[in-house]
Amino acid sequence: MADKRTLIFDLGKVIIPFDFERGYRAIAGDCGLPPSEIRARIASTDLVVRLETGLIEADDFVAQVSDLVGFPGSYAEFCAHWTAIFLPETLIPESLITALKGRFRLLVLSNTNAIHIEMVRERYPILQHFDHFVLSHEVKAMKPDPRIYAAALVHAQAEPAECFFTDDIPDFVAGARRAGIDAEQFTGYETLLSHLRERGIVV
Repeated sequence: MADKRTLIFDLGKVIIPFDFERGYRAIAGDCGLPPSEIRARIASTDLVVRLETGLIEADDFVAQVSDLVGFPGSYAEFCAHWTAIFLPETLIPESLITALKGRFRLLVLSNTNAIHIEMVRERYPILQHFDHFVLSHEVKAMKPDPRIYAAALVHAQAEPAECFFTDDIPDFVAGARRAGIDAEQFTGYETLLSHLRERGIVV
């Protein structure tokens, strides 16, 4: 196993926990529809995929979803609800990232969108320690599309085998492995520490 130079972390449900139902409930409170109907109407479209692959701008997305569910509020009010999905406590401590910083190049590799990433960068100090963010809406490809892993490797400044990636979704781990990246599924902080130790990375 090659020595690691770059560590790559998924964002949602690896660094930051989220629950989409919180967002649906927040939007529903202003629409007079049950959260399940909000979820169903949004899921019946490709708007979220288009947002997260950069094929639609955030303001256009908000306008179309607002029309779809009858949301009467402003862009800012919608975004406040849309970002309510994130929970305050991170899944891994900031101390882990600060202990790794400087020893390794640190990347975030995430399927996300302009609305969410703006908020999480402001709200979670842990993210200031990363060297680069590889984001689906900027790359215009979502995991497990090979193009997003190729973009990550450009910014990793290392060979694929010199990178370690962790993600909570098995298909996204498999996509990284197909790109030659050493990858493991994230199932919790202690397991992550074990995966790092197996690679000679002691925190």
